[in-house]
Amino acid sequence: MAKKTAKAQTAKTLKVTLVRSTIGFNETQAKTVEGMGLRRIRHTVELPDTPATRGMIHKVRHLVTVQE
Repeated sequence: MAKKTAKAQTAKTLKVTLVRSTIGFNETQAKTVEGMGLRRIRHTVELPDTPATRGMIHKVRHLVTVQE
């Protein structure tokens, strides 16, 4: 039997910061910002670099900044 070795996987993360208010924008965009865990302007969260997260960032790209 082959022995499985545990490789240290470093999950890439993205730092997402809310820079603009969601007031005046589409309600679904506000829900997306809330779903990412952002609460107020200049609040930063670290999210895993997944296609779902990238899609959320793309939807509200005019409201947030992203650092890899």
